[in-house]
Amino acid sequence: MKINTLCMALLATGIAVPALAVEQQPFTVQDLVKLNKLHSAAVSNDGSKLVYGVKTVAEDGKTDSDLYLLDLTDKDAKPLQLTTAKGTEHDVSFSPDDRSIYFVAARDGSSQLYRLSLTGGEAQQVSHLPLDIDGYKLSADGKQVVMSIRVFPECDTLECSKEKFDAEKARKSTGREYSQLMVRHWDTWFDHARNHLIVAPIEHGQLGKTVDVTKGLDTETPPKPFSGMEEVTFTPDGKYVVYSAKAPAKDQAWTTNYDLWQVPVNGGDTVNLTAENKAWDAQPVYSADGRYLAYLAMKKPGFEADRYRIMLRDTVTGQTKEVAPLWDRSPSSLSFGKDNNTLYVTAQDVGQVSVFAINTQFGDIRTLYNDGSNSLVGLAGDRLIVRHASLVEPGDLWSMNADGQDLQRLTDVNRAKLNKIKFGDFQQFSFKGWNNEEVFGYWLKPANFEEGKKYPVAFLVHGGPQGSFGNSFSSRWNPELWAGAGYAVVMVDFHGSTGYGQAFTDSISLDWGGKPLEDLQKGLAAVAKQQPWIDASNACALGGSYGGYMMNWIQGNWNDGFKCLVDHAGLFDMRSMYHVTEELWFPEHEFGGTYEQAKDLYEKFNPANYVQNWKTPMLVIHGEQDFRVPYDQGLAAFSYMQRNNIPSELLVFPDENHWILNPDNLQQWYGKVLSWMDRWTGKAAQ
Repeated sequence: MKINTLCMALLATGIAVPALAVEQQPFTVQDLVKLNKLHSAAVSNDGSKLVYGVKTVAEDGKTDSDLYLLDLTDKDAKPLQLTTAKGTEHDVSFSPDDRSIYFVAARDGSSQLYRLSLTGGEAQQVSHLPLDIDGYKLSADGKQVVMSIRVFPECDTLECSKEKFDAEKARKSTGREYSQLMVRHWDTWFDHARNHLIVAPIEHGQLGKTVDVTKGLDTETPPKPFSGMEEVTFTPDGKYVVYSAKAPAKDQAWTTNYDLWQVPVNGGDTVNLTAENKAWDAQPVYSADGRYLAYLAMKKPGFEADRYRIMLRDTVTGQTKEVAPLWDRSPSSLSFGKDNNTLYVTAQDVGQVSVFAINTQFGDIRTLYNDGSNSLVGLAGDRLIVRHASLVEPGDLWSMNADGQDLQRLTDVNRAKLNKIKFGDFQQFSFKGWNNEEVFGYWLKPANFEEGKKYPVAFLVHGGPQGSFGNSFSSRWNPELWAGAGYAVVMVDFHGSTGYGQAFTDSISLDWGGKPLEDLQKGLAAVAKQQPWIDASNACALGGSYGGYMMNWIQGNWNDGFKCLVDHAGLFDMRSMYHVTEELWFPEHEFGGTYEQAKDLYEKFNPANYVQNWKTPMLVIHGEQDFRVPYDQGLAAFSYMQRNNIPSELLVFPDENHWILNPDNLQQWYGKVLSWMDRWTGKAAQ
């Protein structure tokens, strides 16, 4: 084996090897799609072991994925490779005695549950179900498992659902029939099946009889398309399953009323634990002693970006209280510490995703780590295991003590590849935006920055609109790729962005084209004044989703600001958009009602009403499988520009949704975008 190949194989596991002297080159999309990816990490119950998966990408684009075991009690320990089978093992968890692990894999063509002894031997298939397992969670004693499986609600057995899926696949007609919304979601037409929760005992290494505890319910659990088994848990005594879902109803396209439901593991009556809250309830988690149930809850019905409050229910007294009610951050995850009184929480915080410790009794909040983007993997004794990423770090596992100190790297899965890459330096900045309020953003220097030169600008506008372009690493919109192409990169977290307090987030609603546009204008001017190497007079702006909307809005309301624009999946006509998007609760909250109820506001901030001002060259990109912002929005913008002789081009992906996920398509995306920008900023002639 060649030395470089050997080093890359070792580094994929996290083994440290001497750094090789290599010439660094600016970051490209070809580098991005070949980065290894760490996934499926889990900490043993006793805190002594860590299992994680690594998906490696070879130079020819071929991928492989395996699981590795790391001894956390030995600082010099080397990872032990556990699996060699083709395919990906995911959703890893430890058995209660820590002597084996469970995972999901499709080794026989169907995604099933496997168990692998850590004392040796091959993985044993635990489930032999007729349908795929999408996710699972073990009970505290390891004697039961709850699985998310897609079934037809009217079926009594998994075999019945399998037969219906097979019959649908064999059907020669192609028409789809519906009598209520939602007929499609994100990128998938509704096929009348639902993700249900299936509970089964594990006896002698095999699944026992399965029970659909959500049988007959026209509800999706866990909620799709982005939620997973963090929305499902067993009670510590193993007698019940608690999960988040909407109640079966015809209003699911225009309500965000997810509740927590409790159902016996053998089926039966389901109890709504949060019926009093008409907004979103999520992520139930119990303390190990069973005394407390913690969960996240929003207060505003119909608003998907409201602040998540931390709720704590005493299972003995039945009393529920909000923990740290004055804390103005919105947690994205929570888990109990060993003392049953501490919650470890992650939340966006001023351009980072930070780790916090919160005392449930008194509401005291301690910031443990606030650099980059972090997610909590688990507890290892008195230490926390986190996955950490940043603008220049794709993601690795680290440990820290309970105070967020003594950081220790556990994996380095991309060291050999990153050693060859030269990233652009970056820094957070701030300025006075709308109403003279402080607004934050980031700038990045070109990778091959030279002192004294001025650089054209890639002005990135995030989507959401309640989102953030912060200190994190993206596999899609990665700012370092523009820095690698020789651009100064500027990103502004305008009013409406997340991580700066709920009032800041709320401020974009009913004002899509107001405060954010002012922040973007003032932000670009301010950063150019702060950093003289930024040439704001030679800039292109880019955005996706709401960021794409902003490109259309800029066309009509800031048409002298940029040399070119790039509109990915942007909203063009708010009237037609309201009637074709799938999640109606979103525009109804953002604009104050249905189109008919709030027509004036929809039209006030409708880019289609300002097309007479359009003149900036614009590239339009859209995926045909995008049901959030259907591709007619992109076609309409392109058609107008073509008919009115505005320089414009169109890039359509028949197989992509709201995002570009195929690595080959991503390379085409960046190739087109950068060539478009080079043309209009004059870089192509340099």
